[in-house]
Amino acid sequence: MNERETSVTCGESGPPRAQLDRSNSRCRCGDVSTEADMASTVLRLGLLLVVLSACSLSAEGKKDAVLYCSACRAIVDELSYSIKQVDPKKTINIGSFRLNPDGSMKDQKVPLARSETHLTELLEEVCNKMNDYAHYVDPNTKEKSYKRFAPRDDDKSAFADFENFQFGDGPESSKSLVFACESVVEEYEDEIISLFAREADHVAEKLCSEVSGLCKATVPSRGEL
Repeated sequence: MNERETSVTCGESGPPRAQLDRSNSRCRCGDVSTEADMASTVLRLGLLLVVLSACSLSAEGKKDAVLYCSACRAIVDELSYSIKQVDPKKTINIGSFRLNPDGSMKDQKVPLARSETHLTELLEEVCNKMNDYAHYVDPNTKEKSYKRFAPRDDDKSAFADFENFQFGDGPESSKSLVFACESVVEEYEDEIISLFAREADHVAEKLCSEVSGLCKATVPSRGEL
């Protein structure tokens, strides 16, 4: 065979799907076909990821406004109630890097009720209390929300409109409120602690409307502190 390149095109006689050159037996046609298939697969996977991402963002954007607003306000109400149950005279020592003239460490005391330590402990348990809430429909305005139906230990009075609560295991159950509560606490934990630590007025309005945007700006609800 001379130095002239001898080639066999794909589909003709000779080594299948191969093209021979004078450097001998390097397959090309099959490589080209494989690379095209791989590129097509990668493109399809990319398009699939884009679609899934869009669906995820769409689902996130469709948060139940009533559910999440109610969860936010319930968090504020439950924390406010728990803080009130603590003796305001109780304090907790917090560490300090300042030294007294004698070289001893200077301790700083803050009220226990609104300390970061106490507030963090309350946040760990607050969502369990959402099981005491249920879907409620106002008999006059037909406005929907989630309200507490279980009276607290120091409030034995029964609800006059108890029949307007809706109980069940569907999407409007207390389990949904628990999930929404956990989502709000996870996303806004620092803001919640900061607001309560400063003893800010109208916490529900600031947290649920101004900070998170979960509720429309309204007049502070009953029990708002």
